Amino acid sequence: VQLQASGGGLVQAGGSLKLSCAASGRTFNNDAMGWFRQAPGKDREFVAAISWNGGTTFYADSVKGRFTISRDNANNSVHLQMDNLEPQDTGVYYCAANNWHRAPPQRLAQRPDYWGQGTQVTVSS
Repeated sequence: VQLQASGGGLVQAGGSLKLSCAASGRTFNNDAMGWFRQAPGKDREFVAAISWNGGTTFYADSVKGRFTISRDNANNSVHLQMDNLEPQDTGVYYCAANNWHRAPPQRLAQRPDYWGQGTQVTVSS
């Protein structure tokens, strides 16, 4: 199983980026998917998660109203639209997924089962 993240880069504060994660090796159409991030010198933290059918989303308080998670089950992928970026959003962003049939996205926030490689997001002030 592979989760391939892309879309990171360097952006000024107030700008936008869209991250994408393409899954391969198995389908996740019945599993929650989401994103975590890790800033330099800090622990990895939850960012956002989405239910198997896209009907329920769950966000960290720090990104609510600025980030939007979505998924495309036809293409076995998940996306993270990040708007109004702040320097505190800088870090490596990781795609994650569950292996728990139709579990709520809150479960992914607590215990991901699969991790992808990260993509770097840098927000300059």
